[in-house]
Amino acid sequence: MNYRMETDYRKAGLLSDKKIRQLIGAFLVILFFEVLSFFAIPISFWAKISIFTVLMVIFGRKVVIDGTKSLFKFDFSDINLLMTIAIFGAMYLGQFEEAVIIVILFSLGEALEDYGIRQSKSALEKLIQLAPKSAMPKGAKEKVAIDNIEPGTILIIKPGDIIPMDGVVVLGNSLVSESMITGELLPQPKFEGDSVYAGTENNNGYLEVRISKKAKDTTLAKIIDLTYQSAEQKSRPQIFIEIFARYYTPAIIIVAILVMVIPVLVLGGEFNFWFTQAVTLLIISCPCALVISTPVTIFSAIGNATRRGAMVKGGRFLEEMDRIKVVAFDKTRTLTKGEPEVSDIIPFNGFSTDEVLACAAGLEIFSEHPIAKSIITKAQDLGLPIHEFKDFKAIIGQGVTGECLVCENSRHCLGNLKFVSNNNDRSVEDYIVKKINELEEQGKTPIIISEQKTIKGIIAITDKIREESAETIKSIATQKIKSVMLTGDSERPAHYVADYLGITDVRAGLLPEQKDSEIQKLSREYGPVIMVGDGVNDAPALARSSVGIAIGAIGSDLAIENADIALMNNDLALIPYLIALGRECSAKIRFNVWMAIGVKLLFILLSISGHGNIAMAVLADVGITIVVVLNGLSLFRFGHN
Repeated sequence: MNYRMETDYRKAGLLSDKKIRQLIGAFLVILFFEVLSFFAIPISFWAKISIFTVLMVIFGRKVVIDGTKSLFKFDFSDINLLMTIAIFGAMYLGQFEEAVIIVILFSLGEALEDYGIRQSKSALEKLIQLAPKSAMPKGAKEKVAIDNIEPGTILIIKPGDIIPMDGVVVLGNSLVSESMITGELLPQPKFEGDSVYAGTENNNGYLEVRISKKAKDTTLAKIIDLTYQSAEQKSRPQIFIEIFARYYTPAIIIVAILVMVIPVLVLGGEFNFWFTQAVTLLIISCPCALVISTPVTIFSAIGNATRRGAMVKGGRFLEEMDRIKVVAFDKTRTLTKGEPEVSDIIPFNGFSTDEVLACAAGLEIFSEHPIAKSIITKAQDLGLPIHEFKDFKAIIGQGVTGECLVCENSRHCLGNLKFVSNNNDRSVEDYIVKKINELEEQGKTPIIISEQKTIKGIIAITDKIREESAETIKSIATQKIKSVMLTGDSERPAHYVADYLGITDVRAGLLPEQKDSEIQKLSREYGPVIMVGDGVNDAPALARSSVGIAIGAIGSDLAIENADIALMNNDLALIPYLIALGRECSAKIRFNVWMAIGVKLLFILLSISGHGNIAMAVLADVGITIVVVLNGLSLFRFGHN
C-alpha cells in the first residue's frame, strides 16, 4: 500500500522542525547585525556581505531561481516572482539586511505553512504508521508482505500485535483496542466468529484470524485513501482564494509599478523613496497567509474528527455543517440498536416467567429469525433449561407449533395474536388482548405462547433505543437545529421511539425512495439537511442530503463509500460535536481570511500614501502567517460539551 507520506513528522512542536530551527537561527544572526547598526558599532563591510551572501544562497536561491524562471515565462501570478523583485529592490536600495530578512522570513512563512499542513495531517499519519507491512500466516516460517496475502489465509496474531488485515477470529479470544479506527477507548472483547480490523491492536490473547479482504480493501486502507481524497476536495473559500491569488499577484505588481512611476514621473517625487514604497507594497502583498488560511484549518478539523472516530470526506462537508437547519434520522440501527431483545415476560394462568421463556425458547430453537434468537439468548442468559420439542411446524410470518417433551400438556403454539387464536380455536381473553395492545402502544412486538387452549404468557420484543440517542437529540436542539425521524417502520413503534427521544416530526412507513423525496421536501422547507442512517437502505437519502452521515460504518464498505461522513464507532453523540466543529472551522476560516486581507490592505494603503516601511512589512507578513497557522491548528484541541 502506497500512502504517499513523504517525511516522518512524528515529533511535535515548532522547534522540532529542523528547517524552522535553521531559519530562526539565521534570523537571529541578522538581528545581531541590526542591533550593532542601531548602536553605530562599526563592522567590516566584507564580513557582513560574506555572511549575508551565504544566507542568501542557502535560503534564497530557490525563491530567486523560481522567480526568475517565472519572469522569463511571463508568469506574473507566481509568488516567487513577487518576492524576487522585492529582494533585488532592497539590494538596489543598499538595504542588504532587509533583503536577507525578506528571504529568511519568506522562507520561514513557507516553512510554517508546511508545518501547519503536516501537523494537521498527524491523525491520518498515525493511522498509516500503525498499518503493518507484513504478517505471519499459520504454518509459515517467516512473515509475508500483506500485499501478497490472499483472502482465506489464516494469520497468527500474538498479544501486542497490530492486526494487519480485516478478518474473522477462528481460534482464541482477546481484548482488541479499536481506538484508532472507532475512537472507542475501551478494548472490545473478541471471540470466535467476531470480526477484527486492520490497524487495531490485540491486547492480551492469542488469535488466529481468517483474512476476509485484500490489503488494499481493508477498512483501514479505505479510511486512509478516502481521507487523502477528502484533503484534495477543496472548500468554497479555498477555491475562491486560489482563483483570487492567480489574479491578485499580477495586479499587485501593476499597482507597485504605478506607485513607483506616477509620483516620480508625474509629481516629480524622489525615485528611491517611491521605489522603497513599491518594494514595501510587494512584500506585504505576498498572499501566503491568505492561501494557507483555509487548508491548515480544514486539515486540523478533519484530523480532530478522525481521532474521535468520524471520517470526514472533505472540508466542504464541514463547511456545510455551518449552514445546517435540520437533521433527519433513520430509526432502526440508527436511533435504535437494530437488535431485537426481550423486554418483558408476562405469565398468565398460574405459569411462571421461567416456564414461559423455557418453552418459547424450545419452540424457537430451530429458527434463524432475529426475534427467535433474542428469545433463545434471553433463556441462555438466565441459565434456563430449554424445553425440547417434536413435530415442529413453522408458518412463515405467523408462528410455530410443536409438541413439548417436558410440559404436562404437550401441544404448544407460539406467534402473533391471530395465529394463536386460530390454532386454539377460541378467542383470547379481553384482559390479555388489552395487555397486548398496551405493549404495541409502547412500540414493542408481543409474542404469545399457548398450551393446549390456555395462554401461558406474552414475551415482548423491542428494538432497544441507543443510550446516547436522547442526549444527542437534546444537544442538537440546543444548537437550534430541528430533528426529524424518517423510518420505514410502522407508525406505532416509530412514534413510541420519537416520543421517548423528544422528536415531534415523524414520517413513518417510508420506502428508500420515499425517504429521498422527504429529504428534498425538508431541503425546500428549511434549507441544508443532514441525513443520518445505517448506510444500507438509506443510501438514496444519504446521497440526496447536504451531508450524509452513516452510522455503524466499521466493516461496511457501502457506508464508507456512500456517506459524506462515516461514524466508525456508531456513536451518535459525534453528530452535535461535528456540527459544532463545522461551525468553529468556518468561523476560523472567516477570521483568518479577513484578518489576512485587513492587514495587507492596511500596509498597501500605507505604501500608496508614502508611509510604508520594508522591515515592518516583512514582520507583518510573517506575523499574520504565524497567526493564521496557529489559529487553524488550534482546532486539534477543539472539544464540544
